[in-house]
Amino acid sequence: MKLSLTFRVLPQLAAVTAVSALAAFSLPAAAQSAGDNIVNVGWFHLKTYDSSETLIRRSPAPGPIAGSSATVGDADTLGLAFTHFVTDNFALTADLGIPPKFKLDGAGSLASLGQIGTARQWSPAVIAKWYFGDRNSQIRPFVGLGVTRVWYSDVKLSSSLQAAVTPPAFGGPGTATANLSSSWSPVANLGLTYNIDKKWSIGFSISYIPLDTDAEIIGRNAAGNVISRHTTNLTLDPLVTFLSVGYKF
Repeated sequence: MKLSLTFRVLPQLAAVTAVSALAAFSLPAAAQSAGDNIVNVGWFHLKTYDSSETLIRRSPAPGPIAGSSATVGDADTLGLAFTHFVTDNFALTADLGIPPKFKLDGAGSLASLGQIGTARQWSPAVIAKWYFGDRNSQIRPFVGLGVTRVWYSDVKLSSSLQAAVTPPAFGGPGTATANLSSSWSPVANLGLTYNIDKKWSIGFSISYIPLDTDAEIIGRNAAGNVISRHTTNLTLDPLVTFLSVGYKF
């Protein structure tokens, strides 16, 4: 009797154990559902696919600076993202962070000038995302589309470029400053989230931003009078990767 009872109970215990194990496995994945808010902190890497137009002198003696060009280096910065799940699959994300500092180097006929300037780029973005799977999925890929407003601050020109655009022939030597145009740009985004438990997750995403800016360089003599103007267009088209840790609250 006891042996028969044991053989009848063991399969039931095994089934209960298996169900418990599956429940324990799925428990950490129940981390993203309608109404949830998630904050991600991590690292942005901006890989530029840059190009530039020829530098044009607008005054005095208007004309192109033959062979002139420039390159924009990559940049890294601390990133912050806030995501709100409207449904279990649809979410809105605000991407923020410390503005990265880009370095601009002369190329072509400007190569001898070396680094010709630096600037910080502000580009907060709002992205609508669709998450695949359901709230019990431990790994959730997503795709997104959004928009960013881009502008620049702390624009500084090197002494070598300032001297080049304010030569004695123009009434120099003098100083020069630059203005970079702001713009709205679309953002294409894809990535995935790995849910560690109900609160914590790891995220990775890649975003592409088609981006360019118009640059105006204004030269002044020692008295502060404008003696030269130059313009060009810079294309950055950065591919932005974001590796982060997320916390749900």
